[in-house]
Amino acid sequence: MQDFVEYLAKSLVSDPDSVEVKVDEDPGRHVRLELYVDADDTGRIIGKQGRVANSIRTLLRSMAARDGVRVTLNIQ
Repeated sequence: MQDFVEYLAKSLVSDPDSVEVKVDEDPGRHVRLELYVDADDTGRIIGKQGRVANSIRTLLRSMAARDGVRVTLNIQ
């Protein structure tokens, strides 16, 4: 999932070198992903009314459901 988020983010932003994804896994089958991008690219990742961010979260939830885990994405 980390590679997937990193690939999507790098394809959306204007400065792909600034993209960083950190993973924090809890023992209770929960995965937290934190996406760090340049301040100028935050709007591109979030999108109008959060549509891009919600679409990424929806795709992540479907990937996580296959593995039987819960996932959250925080954009920094």
